[in-house]
Amino acid sequence: MASPIKLAKKAIRNEIKRRIALLSEEEKKQQSEIVCDKFLRTKEYTTSQRISVYLSMKNEIDTKEILQNMLESGKTCFIPRYSTKSSYMDMVRLKSMEEFDALPVTKWNIKQPLEDELSCETAFETGGLDLIIMPGVAFNVAGYRVGRGKGYYDSYIQKCSMAATGRPQLVALAFGEQIVDDVPVEDHDEAVDMVLYAEAKPE
Repeated sequence: MASPIKLAKKAIRNEIKRRIALLSEEEKKQQSEIVCDKFLRTKEYTTSQRISVYLSMKNEIDTKEILQNMLESGKTCFIPRYSTKSSYMDMVRLKSMEEFDALPVTKWNIKQPLEDELSCETAFETGGLDLIIMPGVAFNVAGYRVGRGKGYYDSYIQKCSMAATGRPQLVALAFGEQIVDDVPVEDHDEAVDMVLYAEAKPE
């Protein structure tokens, strides 16, 4: 039987899914532009060189503008590569928008490098990360998040914390509808340093 915390997280996921379903594509686009503009102005971004950014799904803040800015600014860009058979994730180098456009799409409808592509340059092999741009389902203002339940980011951040390069800064991007008062927290859950979001549409 699922624990009370896991049941609470499931309820939050269902509620956020309902809220985002009410947003039009134009509203999601407007909020994405606001949040990305906020992010690109942060000290966390401007002072970081080695950055990981998630490649967004349709129910997340669109990160393509950030990706383009990173590449045009000469920052070293990494993107997630998820294992479909476990909670393992690594961050692999992306060098151009042409590479981005050519990426295959997973069963989750996310672009990512092939799991068995051995030639990919990973963040851990080349000096770690300064900053991770985090996705999630729900967040509170204290920085705790509800993810999608696979634990990819929590595991990766814990791995970073134990490495010589240390824990990177963590910034989450969210629609206003993804902000909640309370987030149930388990021992392995990692809080982010900053949550950037736009105002939610009144229900």
